[in-house]
Amino acid sequence: MSARIGLILLGPPGAGKGTQAEGLSQALGIPHVSTGDMLRAAVKSGREVGLRAKKYMDAGELVPDAVVVAIVSERLAADDCQKGWLLDGFPRNEAQAVALEAELSRTRQKITAVLFLKVSAEEVTRRLSGRRLCRQCNAGYHVGFMPSKKPGACDRCGGELYQRDDDKAETIRQRLQVYEKNTAGLVAYYRSKGLLREVEAAGRPEAVGAALLAVAAPRGGSR
Repeated sequence: MSARIGLILLGPPGAGKGTQAEGLSQALGIPHVSTGDMLRAAVKSGREVGLRAKKYMDAGELVPDAVVVAIVSERLAADDCQKGWLLDGFPRNEAQAVALEAELSRTRQKITAVLFLKVSAEEVTRRLSGRRLCRQCNAGYHVGFMPSKKPGACDRCGGELYQRDDDKAETIRQRLQVYEKNTAGLVAYYRSKGLLREVEAAGRPEAVGAALLAVAAPRGGSR
């Protein structure tokens, strides 16, 4: 498994993880592996681990770490991950990171770098609070970066644009507080392992992507 790239992408809401994950996946020729997608695929497959996850999801409960780790490990061992993988959405805390590392070690895989998108709370608020969606066709806009031609109306269908509750300033602050509480230890954990690569995410997406790509290759950091 010597040349396999194992990447984890971290960053707060609004850091641009989705955009950057897509770009990195294409540039490196490795799949972007999302936790949510994995859970849904595992449930749909009918495999034993998927049925275990479904039991909790149907009850509206969080899927236990052990089940999620098993699903992640199974997904990362798939044929399309032989060159490497980019994991997004897991782990979310230090306990999950320790469990994931143990499972990867068991399957002779390893994390080669953890990419951390750094962005200020002010920038996150500016990005998220400016988002608008069309009530009719769900087209997305941003009042600062990509405004509609007519304020408050969709360019595609003329529908009303609205702001999601999740994108209101007070809700964003609460989301960031939860994120900081859950991930502070995770960032410190990966930094102590010599795996953390911090990249400023406030610049243009192309520049951020180039910076991520420059630090994504294995560098022989300690495990």
